[in-house]
Amino acid sequence: MHGRTNETEDAEAQRALKQQWRKDALAKRKKTTIVQRQEAGRLLAIRARETALVRPGSTVAAFVSMGSEIPMTPLLETLFDMDCRVLVPRLGAGMEIGWSELDGIDGLRDQHNVDGSVNTHRPQEPDNAADGPEALAEAELVIVPAFAVDEHGFRLGRGGGWYDRALLRRSATARVIAVCWPWETTDTTVPHEPHDIPVDGTLTPDGYHAVRG
Repeated sequence: MHGRTNETEDAEAQRALKQQWRKDALAKRKKTTIVQRQEAGRLLAIRARETALVRPGSTVAAFVSMGSEIPMTPLLETLFDMDCRVLVPRLGAGMEIGWSELDGIDGLRDQHNVDGSVNTHRPQEPDNAADGPEALAEAELVIVPAFAVDEHGFRLGRGGGWYDRALLRRSATARVIAVCWPWETTDTTVPHEPHDIPVDGTLTPDGYHAVRG
């Protein structure tokens, strides 16, 4: 019983640390200007090409940025230019895991609350029908958002554990890459829990950096 209590307390401490890290990261991100974010998005796409991170014609699971995240549109357009099949999250009801194939940026739509207002806590999603969580197994590269990534690959995500559940369905040979700002890569161990799945590298406007393997 004592051991279980310690585990519970440790998990609660890690969750509290995660919340504080997210709060601090958001505060710093909000200091960036629209111009800085747009330039960061442009550089992200360039770095992905320069490092041959993406294989032409491959299936890539990416994400649609929102809020203060680096804009993903240039990178998504680069994937289309390279004839990649692009999958993006389809949350469905609640935090249900799913993916949709994205045919183009124009196919993205805002998600709405029950009162008809735009849900700013959900990314845009495609019109295309959703595939199940098993669709991720077809991707050889998985690109995920992050607030922080350490040298062991531990990643601080948006919260809710959506990607950690989704990544359980990835191919054993797939690389998982986290997108973040350069200052969000850290030598300090990111707070994490047993269910958190490490990433293999980071992609920032400064370039690609492998953290595992």
